[in-house]
Amino acid sequence: MKVFFVASEGVPFSKTGGLADVVGALPKALATLGHRISVFLPRYRSTLPGQPLPRVADLTLPFRPNLEFAAVENAGETQGVRTYLLSAPAYFDRDGLYQAHGQDYPDNARRFAAFCLAAIEFLKRDADPPDIIHCHDWQSALVPIYLRSLYRDDPFFQRVRVLFTIHNLAYQGLFPPPTLEAMALPSSLFTIEGLEFYGKVNLLKGGILYSDFISTVSRKYAEEIQTAEYGCGLDGVLVSRRDRLVGILNGVDYDEWNPATDKFLPANYTPSDLKGKEVCKAELLKRMGAATPQMDWPVLGIVSRFATQKGFDLIGEIADRLMAKELYIVALGTGEPQYEELFRQMAAHYPNKFLAKIAYDNALAHQIEAGADMFLMPSRYEPCGLNQIYSLKYGTPPIVRATGGLDDTIEDFDGKSGTGFKFHQYSAEALLEAIERALAAYREPTLWRKIVRNGMKKDFSWAQSARQYVAVYEQLAGVSRSAQAAAAEMSS
Repeated sequence: MKVFFVASEGVPFSKTGGLADVVGALPKALATLGHRISVFLPRYRSTLPGQPLPRVADLTLPFRPNLEFAAVENAGETQGVRTYLLSAPAYFDRDGLYQAHGQDYPDNARRFAAFCLAAIEFLKRDADPPDIIHCHDWQSALVPIYLRSLYRDDPFFQRVRVLFTIHNLAYQGLFPPPTLEAMALPSSLFTIEGLEFYGKVNLLKGGILYSDFISTVSRKYAEEIQTAEYGCGLDGVLVSRRDRLVGILNGVDYDEWNPATDKFLPANYTPSDLKGKEVCKAELLKRMGAATPQMDWPVLGIVSRFATQKGFDLIGEIADRLMAKELYIVALGTGEPQYEELFRQMAAHYPNKFLAKIAYDNALAHQIEAGADMFLMPSRYEPCGLNQIYSLKYGTPPIVRATGGLDDTIEDFDGKSGTGFKFHQYSAEALLEAIERALAAYREPTLWRKIVRNGMKKDFSWAQSARQYVAVYEQLAGVSRSAQAAAAEMSS
């Protein structure tokens, strides 16, 4: 099958979060299964800076009242996946992908309208349309919206079907009503049945309504977002399309995340030989500035975006009780100022036990996964989560709230079997109880090694998830071909 990915970020070209990891890994897994895969991304200032690329298309974008122009560059082919970059410097030659100084760019709607129009116009240059356009999050939601409006009667797209993947429902692309005109969309779309959402234009809602099928990144999250608690106001829309909604768990790239081969680690290790993990722990404590490291104290790791979603308010509530125990917390991340400040204050108050770095540091992220004994993810909600899966592979049992992908991937230790420790109620006391269960198990070395090895044996590679996506693609393509055959029969 021929599949065209449209996304606002993807490694190794651009990244702010887990979306980029998915767009970097899933296409390669699909190509391995024999499918023809292309990826379409914006070229940001940070994307291959100063590196010229072959220009393969000049595009005219049908904005009103004035047309605009852009170009597409060929970024090459890797592992069977061809990547194209949209060159539109007026929109994407900026310091950040979506924001500057913590504030969204005021023209984000127009920026990603240009991106989506360019994707559609670029596809039309090919004599062979794709079977599937696979869109990701609100920045690409205008693709199905345009296909149902501006390009509704274009014969090129009559057989093309759109799969829309929601990576995080909380980010919806909300804009004032005049934005419709700026995006070259008719005002008739601004209805409750269309893009209107509490007086604003909601692009994510449009992606849900106008795509042929919707997926999200875990089975549990697909269920949760159909409820008022997790639906972010769109639960009713999602319930109305529940027969076209599926949860497919994200995979991870074990070429990048594997303690047996990880180039960022001071020592490698495997489930059968864990000596290297002790070396990683010692080096991690040394790097993070622990005074006279106590190797028998457990290390609780955190690698995260510091955001309200991630449950760090719970850690703040129990910080004094945690720090009274013989343990370390090692934290890495950046994000919302209030949580960056919380971590700075905790590091200042407990300088020898709470070891934090407020930064993005990929090498250190790997070293925390390997050097920590446990991994904390007390999220309010978590569509999928990747760090808990990395932690399993690195022999670092996760302590997680049973929500979304965390619930799908971690098996709660019941005294005999399991891969981690889960709690259900969103409360500091529930989190503390889960941590204390983990600490009790840690004090029994034979039992702890069993939990560690249980997790390290789990396989969350992309192969299985890719096959599930292929099943959705084939279902959609089958519907498309059946409809075409029926139309041909009627015309004859």
